[in-house]
Amino acid sequence: MLPLLSLSALWGFVLNLTMGDAQSLLRANTLYRTIGVSSTDLGLQLQSERVRSSEALSTRKLNEVLGGQRARTDRSVGEFRQAVAEAGSAVGDDLRVPLGTLMGGLDRLGSIRADIDNGLSSRLTGLNEYNRILDSIFLLYDHLVTVSDLAILQQASSLQAMGMAREYIAREHALVIGALADQRLTEPETAAFTEYAASRRFLHARGLAGLDVTLRRAYEQVFASEPFQTFATAEARIIRTGAPPRDAAGWNETIDKLATQLDKHGLDASEVLAARTSEAATATVAKIAIAGGVGLIAVLASIIISVRFGRRLAGELAGLRSAAVELSEKRLPDLVERLRKGEDVDVRKEAKAIKVSGSAEITDVARAFGSVQRTAVTAAVGQAALRRGVGQVFLNLARRKQGLLHRQLALLDGMQRRTHDPDRLEELFRLDHLTTRMRRHAESLMVLSGSAPARAWRKPVAVIDIVRAAVAEVEDYTRVNVTTMPVSAFDGGAAADLTHLVAELVENATIYSPPDTTVQVRGDQVSNGYAIEIEDKGLGLPAGEYAAFNRILAEPPQFDLADSDRLGLFVVARLAERHGIKVLLRRSPLGGTTAIVLVPRSLVTEQTALTADGSGDEMAALPSRTRKKALAVVTSGTHAGLPRRVRQANLSSRLKGASSGPSEAPEPQEAAEPDKQAERSPDEVRDLFSAFQRGTQRAREEASEEGP
Repeated sequence: MLPLLSLSALWGFVLNLTMGDAQSLLRANTLYRTIGVSSTDLGLQLQSERVRSSEALSTRKLNEVLGGQRARTDRSVGEFRQAVAEAGSAVGDDLRVPLGTLMGGLDRLGSIRADIDNGLSSRLTGLNEYNRILDSIFLLYDHLVTVSDLAILQQASSLQAMGMAREYIAREHALVIGALADQRLTEPETAAFTEYAASRRFLHARGLAGLDVTLRRAYEQVFASEPFQTFATAEARIIRTGAPPRDAAGWNETIDKLATQLDKHGLDASEVLAARTSEAATATVAKIAIAGGVGLIAVLASIIISVRFGRRLAGELAGLRSAAVELSEKRLPDLVERLRKGEDVDVRKEAKAIKVSGSAEITDVARAFGSVQRTAVTAAVGQAALRRGVGQVFLNLARRKQGLLHRQLALLDGMQRRTHDPDRLEELFRLDHLTTRMRRHAESLMVLSGSAPARAWRKPVAVIDIVRAAVAEVEDYTRVNVTTMPVSAFDGGAAADLTHLVAELVENATIYSPPDTTVQVRGDQVSNGYAIEIEDKGLGLPAGEYAAFNRILAEPPQFDLADSDRLGLFVVARLAERHGIKVLLRRSPLGGTTAIVLVPRSLVTEQTALTADGSGDEMAALPSRTRKKALAVVTSGTHAGLPRRVRQANLSSRLKGASSGPSEAPEPQEAAEPDKQAERSPDEVRDLFSAFQRGTQRAREEASEEGP
């Protein structure tokens, strides 16, 4: 009876897998008819309320139109809650988190409206509150698609992309409607509009590429229509000029026509996809009935012949068991590990058929296992290709952004050379600082994609220069206190990555600590290399989170797109892994967090010629722009109110004269009391900034002659 029981168990297993596919299709159809339909109407009502709220935020006037729209939104919210209750058991564990997020956003709808009515929200802030609720709706859409049919899943994902693109059009419309009241877009609103437009174009391209001919034809007609062409032209003009269109009626008419077409095609496409899902579920149930009946007959026949062929069947099952164990415990895990390492895998070669001999039942089961194996291998290869594709997208976007930022930095250099106004120089310096930070963010994307750094130096770079350059790339660099460090240098090939790594840790320390506190950065020679510590005075983290973060830093996992909140952590982990650097997070004795960076001895270069304060010739090892930022952090008497170093200011009155030497005159009394110095006149400030500009210009020329 043992072979018979084994065969029955295998038959039940295959039947359960097939039944699971049918149940998944039926569940997806139920979710679409309840939550899917009601959430679509809810999204449309929220989009309309967002537009009306944008007008109210601009004019600061509440009207009956806004009140009526809010009433319709409330009715849609009630219908959505009722639909969730009707879905019942179809709402699985995978939907509870996104559904809870959406419910929480709907609960905040009253407070969002109150802030708008009371004039407590700016226009962009109020719109972003609605955007968050709509984002949670689209997140719910992602979890509604739970079918195992790859064709249906691909079409559903493409329709989801087209729907999200429709949402970005609505966001652009809401911004423009609000700006029409005062005929201007603020700088943050212009940046948001540009981001929406870029996301819309990307999603339209991705969604259109994934749709089949039947579903794609309608969207192609929309994109070729006059309303869409008019919208695209107006969109480009707004991005270029930063001003809303003057013809408000024309804009509204174009958006209304375009939105009507897109909503209609989206609804029709959803109905078609739902019908396909229902048909697939029905066909799967029929297949289950046929397969179940045939399998039952096979089991009954096996009972009759089990006495005669018992021993032979036992041997055949043993061979099948060995093949299955080898597949599940060796071949598939090895394949997944190879894919994780980035190796290319041939699906046809790896998905070899399970070779067993014996009765027809055994060979049928072997073929079933082979089908499961091919599906698993195909899915794993597809996931690996998707990760590589995402990494390539990161790399391409980062390179494009980096090229634009380099051009922007070059323009800023030219403007700084031609400007002698101190106020203008200060503004250009701030813009230069922001651009440098943007370049670091672009390099973070390159790091996540696995690309090597574009910047490197032939000569070793002093530790103090790397630390100061990293601090200069942080927004709140004035809060960072860099203590005196032992004179040493790091390998030039790793200098860019080390600067990036330290900058990420310092920025994290400034963000998660009170704004009135300082962040301490110190370093020291240790037996295994060079240690850099970054300590803040924040609230710290629980011990469990420290342990989890340290595991990621020690063994960086595959980057998860859903975990984008920890982007800096993944970047630090990748950079540390690239050069064998150890990074450890722990609680500070003062209550905050201390990040310890241990640079291995192989990257540390002894340079006794470097001076202790780091402001000498080692500063020339950095590129001109990084050197300018580092000098801005440590130069005394800057406009940001940094302290001025005064010679012998910290010595006692007895030692001041003795330390000067016989040939040096004592320092003036005023030098020891910088707070009592007279305020500079406008002419002196102008001369000071002009001198600073000439100095940085000479440094650029020297660095360009030296080369990286």
